[in-house]
Amino acid sequence: MTIVLSDLPDSVQEAVAATRRRVSDLHAELPRNGLVVWTAGNVSERVPAVDGEEDVPGLLVIKPSGVSYDALSPDAMVVCTLDGKKIEDGTPAHLQPSSDTAAHAYVYAHMDHVGGVVHTHSTYATAWAARGEEIPCVLTMMGDEFGGPIPVGPFAIIGDDSIGRGIVETLQGSRSRAVLMQNHGPFTIGSDARDAVKAAVMCEEVARTVHISRQLGDPLPIAPELIDALFDRYQNVYGQPAAAGEDA
Repeated sequence: MTIVLSDLPDSVQEAVAATRRRVSDLHAELPRNGLVVWTAGNVSERVPAVDGEEDVPGLLVIKPSGVSYDALSPDAMVVCTLDGKKIEDGTPAHLQPSSDTAAHAYVYAHMDHVGGVVHTHSTYATAWAARGEEIPCVLTMMGDEFGGPIPVGPFAIIGDDSIGRGIVETLQGSRSRAVLMQNHGPFTIGSDARDAVKAAVMCEEVARTVHISRQLGDPLPIAPELIDALFDRYQNVYGQPAAAGEDA
């Protein structure tokens, strides 16, 4: 049975509308940070659960396929179930979700802590993916952000959940929030879409820096125990303390 957005409780419709605004706005960060060209790449976010509406199926919001970034708007963001099927969300029937939707949906369905997924074809990270080579942890910012190297996922065909399976299999047991899918490009995950976009920006930055470092010689590895210390400090100490009554 097809889900009709307008039939859902008002609180769920409001959550979807807010998610659409966030996802639409965050797409602007991809070209702004040089992570995509033309219509490539996509951002998605899991629609947050609404208290008292546990019976409503999980939903995600994602960019429509093949639409240019300057033509995106909240109303154009496509709403899908967590099996990647578009619902009746008020967009035209011909407006289809990203070709990567099945991959995003698989991640949400199998990684409960993930609230946002981003895919780009950023130049340096994709170059590492084309070589099928992980990015070694030779920078303190890598220890901070990714807790170790950025791993490589298997080659997978676009269009079904094969990419999603590769992402989940590669990142399970890893602290990295980025994976380089072989011959394809980076996917990043986060607590929400903004967090995943940040990871995508950081992934490209370290991919570029480590590439340049290797042109100069052999980068120096960081000892595992120091990586652990860097990751713990950045994740638990870095930044401003939360105001009273706010989450950290």
